[in-house]
Amino acid sequence: MQLLFVYGSLKEGFPNQHVNTGRRVDGQFRTVERFPLYLLGNGEVPCLLAPPGNGYHVIGELYEVNADELTRMDRLERLGEPGGYERVEVKVQPLSSSTTQALEALVYLKQEASIPSDTARLGPFEQYTLEQAARFHWQGAA
Repeated sequence: MQLLFVYGSLKEGFPNQHVNTGRRVDGQFRTVERFPLYLLGNGEVPCLLAPPGNGYHVIGELYEVNADELTRMDRLERLGEPGGYERVEVKVQPLSSSTTQALEALVYLKQEASIPSDTARLGPFEQYTLEQAARFHWQGAA
């Protein structure tokens, strides 16, 4: 089992939740480092951009996932394909806890340099909301 931090359409109650069959860890989590979280393109697709250092401590959910569950989400996120996401490790911590102990978790993100300069962007945001998700209209390959 591995931990996966999700911040966008894979969250509980969001458009691609059906692809995320991992077991949710109670509570909300945030990234230890700051990342820019944008809504990209006409579909307002949520995207965490690297490198870290700018933006917010992004808020999301943490899931325990196995290899099969990761494979399903990798297909959705087009891992390894042109224009797809990368899966990397980041540190996250519980939002509601005063502890500073960080957990290592996988996350899907894109490199800033891989986003065409003419791509429409909204943000950066601290978290992806249901109001924003109502405008989302790309579901990828499940």
